[in-house]
Amino acid sequence: MTEIKLGSIGQIALHVTDIGRSVEFYGDTLGMTKIFDAPNLAFFDNDGTRLMLSSGEGEPSGERSVLYYRVDDIQSAHSELASAGVLFNSDPHVIHSSENYELWMAFFKDPDGNQLAIMDERGVLG
Repeated sequence: MTEIKLGSIGQIALHVTDIGRSVEFYGDTLGMTKIFDAPNLAFFDNDGTRLMLSSGEGEPSGERSVLYYRVDDIQSAHSELASAGVLFNSDPHVIHSSENYELWMAFFKDPDGNQLAIMDERGVLG
């Protein structure tokens, strides 16, 4: 049994077919606050949980959804979960960085093949 305690869900990724239509739906229709966007990506705040919309070629929508769990120390969490039998796709690594912020992640799957991740946000997002 692992000693690690996963934090709240920090981010949910959803694959969408039309990023513009989805940005309008989540932002205008549902009233979520848009944080930022990038090519084929849009990020919204939903009361502290980030929603990432992504569009593009590839797998069907259901295979591109991801739950991201916050952890206090990604290296320790990765080590402990790996010791408990979790098979990670790679070691923890920086996904995004700016002058005063780094976002670290490590990805793995549950027994049914659903994509999961642990995330560690370091610094102040701004």
